[in-house]
Amino acid sequence: MKPNIVRKSSGAKAYLSKNNATAANLIGANANKKLLLHQVFFWLKNPDSIEDREQLVKGIRCLAAIETVCRHHVGLLASTEKRDVVDTSWQVSELLFFKDTKGQKEYQDHPLHHAFIDTCSHLWSRVLVYDAIEA
Repeated sequence: MKPNIVRKSSGAKAYLSKNNATAANLIGANANKKLLLHQVFFWLKNPDSIEDREQLVKGIRCLAAIETVCRHHVGLLASTEKRDVVDTSWQVSELLFFKDTKGQKEYQDHPLHHAFIDTCSHLWSRVLVYDAIEA
């Protein structure tokens, strides 16, 4: 029985070690700082329009070029189990990681962000933002 515990423990250590290294790479020299996460949900005016959705996704992807964005993820609603706690009313999301609030502020004020709003805001009827600091 002990060999199994050792193997499981070694596997867990390897998993944690790999993921800690990934997190350290994500934030570089600021490994002791907590990341700021900026999660945005978009509701399209025409939720059934693939063209509108793709145009919004394309616009969101351009935001990854802003220098203060550490990591950027664009998401579409997943076909997962329907539960009371799951909101399935939105169509597109983005999740951005910043090293600090200063970087997030620079992102908000960046010309690419303003251009995105100018060129894509006609596509959405609602936007909801959640900002969180890593626990």
